[in-house]
Amino acid sequence: MFILLVLAQVLILSQVQFSGFFNPYIYVLFVLLFPISSPRWAALVFAFLLGFVIDVFSNTLGVHSAATVFIAYIRPFVFRLISNREDDRSDYPGLSQNNPGWFITYALSMVLIHHFILFYLEVYTFSHFFSTLFRVVLSTFFSVIVITLSQFLVFKE
Repeated sequence: MFILLVLAQVLILSQVQFSGFFNPYIYVLFVLLFPISSPRWAALVFAFLLGFVIDVFSNTLGVHSAATVFIAYIRPFVFRLISNREDDRSDYPGLSQNNPGWFITYALSMVLIHHFILFYLEVYTFSHFFSTLFRVVLSTFFSVIVITLSQFLVFKE
């Protein structure tokens, strides 16, 4: 899945930009679907490697690595926050093991955090706060749609 998501991001989705306002980032799906019972250090290492590979191909100097490692770090907290009962917690946080509302809430919150960090590190200023926030919201919306569709089409289990 790591290689498939990197190839899809680098070869296809990195070329898609609509007016510079929203860019779909599907590679975060790897962090979202990483098994919950895995050691935290493994999630952080794989998140760094994923972000580093995307940074190399995008020539972005570590912004993808930073954003991806951050969401891998806070993922257990977000997972516990949106899973109100122990029965709701599956080891695999994919759409096929959880209900669609839960998955969309999980993906939306994680992708929003990722994109917020990514885009504000990319511009490295708050002088255009609202235009960057507009990019964050549009890119999050579009990325979550692509991620959810990929769960229906590709990553069935």
